[in-house]
Amino acid sequence: MNNILLVEDDSILAYSIEYTLNGEGFNLKCADSIKKARDNFKENSFDLIILDVMLPDGNGYDFCKEIRKASEVPVIFLTACDEEANVVIGLDIGADDYITKPFRIKELISRIRAILRRSKTFSKDLDLLISGDIKVQTLQGKIEKNDKEIILTALEYRLLLIFINHPKQILSRNIILEELWDAEGEFVDDNTLSVYIRRLREKIEDNAGEPKYITTHRGLGYRWNYEINK
Repeated sequence: MNNILLVEDDSILAYSIEYTLNGEGFNLKCADSIKKARDNFKENSFDLIILDVMLPDGNGYDFCKEIRKASEVPVIFLTACDEEANVVIGLDIGADDYITKPFRIKELISRIRAILRRSKTFSKDLDLLISGDIKVQTLQGKIEKNDKEIILTALEYRLLLIFINHPKQILSRNIILEELWDAEGEFVDDNTLSVYIRRLREKIEDNAGEPKYITTHRGLGYRWNYEINK
């Protein structure tokens, strides 16, 4: 059973989500403030966190930053802020998805399941992938560069596998989006793809401003520049 932390100060909405998700087989804990969420996070292990942005004692963005310092547990922002800038901020600080209110509960359940599948999806072809200085232990979902572990979110991990499994091929943005959609059943749009690629570069490149692993080919797409050493 997957453990989920819901951080939402709207008691009616929180009850509705809790009732529905518990009925779908999830184990839900609720918090209506960042303080309570922080206590829950320290005392329990969660598979996913659903996080509102505007809370009585602070904002979800800051709490997400706290979470990312300690864990790569998937985070879904649930908020009424639907401007593109807010979406990009949420993804840029480490969230895995962003759902705006009002929403359909079935859509929320679908996205939760997709993210949980993604976080547990590993390459079935090889237990170990080595490309350049990057080593991916797919059964453990562990990534290392020069023997130093790199922490990725679930979507960053999936994106890395897509690139590594297409060495020295230029992948158009549409192809990458289709692979993410087909594999996970979840929509990632063109704007958020740019955010994820930038975040991935910042984690795997020596200099994200002059990337060597993932290079941009204007008008064509992106290329992973190293073969897989099997």
